[in-house]
Amino acid sequence: MAAKPPQDYFDTEEASATPRLDVGRLGDLLGFHLRMAHVAIYRDFAETMEELALTQKQLAVMELISANPGASQIDLANTLGTDRATMMALVNRLAARDLVERRPSAADRRRQELHLTTAGRAMLVQARKLIDRHEQHFIDLFSGDEMAALLTALKRIYKGN
Repeated sequence: MAAKPPQDYFDTEEASATPRLDVGRLGDLLGFHLRMAHVAIYRDFAETMEELALTQKQLAVMELISANPGASQIDLANTLGTDRATMMALVNRLAARDLVERRPSAADRRRQELHLTTAGRAMLVQARKLIDRHEQHFIDLFSGDEMAALLTALKRIYKGN
């Protein structure tokens, strides 16, 4: 018998006006549940970050640059598992908002190093406060042991061990 997801998976304003569907075989698929969890987290993130107009990818890029000043777009693309063109577009959008700047590398003039601007560092301080609230919303759903187990399991999926 197929396991059914809790009804609250489908309790959104949009879904409340339509009949709920039996998810059938989807209820047994790990990918389905990961996707539904991702959608819930993504929606909450988008609402939380709306005032700063930052996407998840943009925030990830800013966090990586903050932790690795001077990293290149290629370094960031490799870390986030995205292609160079996508990363260039992300960095361009952040640079257009004066949050990130490119500087030529002193060691290799062909390489562009990425740094947060003063405005970027200030934006990241604001974003981190909002992200902490966003994260806590989901962390509160689990005990400490459950959260540790969940993170271990998720890492096992994407690291392959």
